Amino acid sequence: MTHGNLLEPDATRLPERPDAEAAMDAGTDPAEVAAEHPDFSEAWAALAERALDGDEHVAAYAYARTGYHRGLDQLRRSGWKGFGPVPWAHRPNQGFLRATAALARAAGRIGETDEYDRCAQLIVDSDPAAQHLLPTE
Repeated sequence: MTHGNLLEPDATRLPERPDAEAAMDAGTDPAEVAAEHPDFSEAWAALAERALDGDEHVAAYAYARTGYHRGLDQLRRSGWKGFGPVPWAHRPNQGFLRATAALARAAGRIGETDEYDRCAQLIVDSDPAAQHLLPTE
């Protein structure tokens, strides 16, 4: 499904990661999951979110940037050209979108306004259903 534009590319769906997803679902520490699956954005996003919750903004920024870049690499390998839908409803995409949102939040907390705006716009452009990840303040 497109977002209403017939010229828009097809939605990009990252490949399933059953082992890594199962580890996260089982409550394995995200640091362990990231060490075992360093290209799994969901683990990096969870680390970033935990750091944000602990007011560790620089650590959150680093974790989120890692998950964001790992996700970009996978999106590109999946045919994404830097634009077009990345559906929130597809779980493998959620790690990238969460990492991007965490990067936006961390950037905002350290005063990097341009990075916040860029990441927030990427979330909206990828899938408006993921906007709930961004702060409302």
